[in-house]
Amino acid sequence: MTQMMKAIGYQKALPLLEEESLTDIELPIPEPRGHDVLVEVKAVAVNPVDTKIRANVEPGEDSWKVLGWDAAGIVKAVGESVSAFKPGDSVWYAGDLTRQGSNAEYQLVDERIAGCKPDSLDFASAAAMPLTAITAWEMLFDRLNIRSGQEHKGETLLIIGAAGGVGSVLVQLARKLTSLTVIATASRLESQAWLEQLGAHYVIDHKVSLSEQLRALGIGEVDHVVSLNHTEEHLDEIIASLKPQGQFGLIDDPETLNVRSLKSKSLSLHWEFMFTRSMYETEDMADQQKLLNEVAALIDQGVLKSTLGAHMGSISAANLRLAHEKLETGSTIGKIVLEGFE
Repeated sequence: MTQMMKAIGYQKALPLLEEESLTDIELPIPEPRGHDVLVEVKAVAVNPVDTKIRANVEPGEDSWKVLGWDAAGIVKAVGESVSAFKPGDSVWYAGDLTRQGSNAEYQLVDERIAGCKPDSLDFASAAAMPLTAITAWEMLFDRLNIRSGQEHKGETLLIIGAAGGVGSVLVQLARKLTSLTVIATASRLESQAWLEQLGAHYVIDHKVSLSEQLRALGIGEVDHVVSLNHTEEHLDEIIASLKPQGQFGLIDDPETLNVRSLKSKSLSLHWEFMFTRSMYETEDMADQQKLLNEVAALIDQGVLKSTLGAHMGSISAANLRLAHEKLETGSTIGKIVLEGFE
């Protein structure tokens, strides 16, 4: 007899107000093969990618789409090619955009994109981190090619929209592991206070001219800019704020982006998408496992801290709809986490 598990999914892309946009369902428990581990999901976090896919991606006729790309849990079984994990291990991961997500009691994930959960964090605090930690790490160290230590002393990094999940990790990584001067942006007082606690040297308001605020601080143009949301709206100010031959990184999806405007300053453009390695099974796919293990060690050493912002109860369709609503308003600080199944 097929064993079943609780899950939350949808069969048609719908606005959040529609009750069928997210539904409590039961699905067969999958079996691991190859490099897959079967994880009993203990806690999940909700990301903007969840809301975008729910609203725009159809799962296919007579099938269910399960969202969720952040999880922490316990390995229950492994495929025949798995070497990094065994049943009973606690893991954390962000998963693969092309596969069923973590909003289920059990999930298959490739061992090469999973890491060992930090010992010092509970499952909820751990679930808040993987997707944003991978995104922030890859942006800073792989895309912008920043090096740890003192190599970039005297250089400046401006992070736009820094109070969300990715920004909360990026501020910590840049401040704790590099010699960059970190300028973060946030528009609300509570968001600004959060960024100060995370270690930003300066916090400014992205609803006011960035270039004017930088001049007022005596900084002037910066060496690197990472834009985490509303890039299209900020583009002119980003270009005005960057030094000639500076670096411009982004993670969002602007409808249009006038790259020709980068030419006169010879600015380089760097896009970060943490699912690239798993989607294309790149040769360096296992670097995400190494990355997550390194972040776990930094957390256990007290260098980094979890970016859990709000715990919204158990993993259910009703609670996930509330979490999606909060994300869609753009008012979150840190990450939204849900834990356990009813």
